Amino acid sequence: MTPTPLVWIKSSYSGNDGPDCVEVAISAQPTIHIRDSKNRDGARLAFTAEAWSDFLEFTAGS
Repeated sequence: MTPTPLVWIKSSYSGNDGPDCVEVAISAQPTIHIRDSKNRDGARLAFTAEAWSDFLEFTAGS
């Protein structure tokens, strides 16, 4: 079975060409993937849906 390619979406908090550009993709597991949009072949982070939800809840309170 061939894995489905990730569809990356630029964060609404990222500027047009600024230094803080983040892209997010959601896979079927569901796993949330994060990467730097200026370095698409660089490091990526992956989180479970629960961990991502916890992160968003924590950052919303900041």
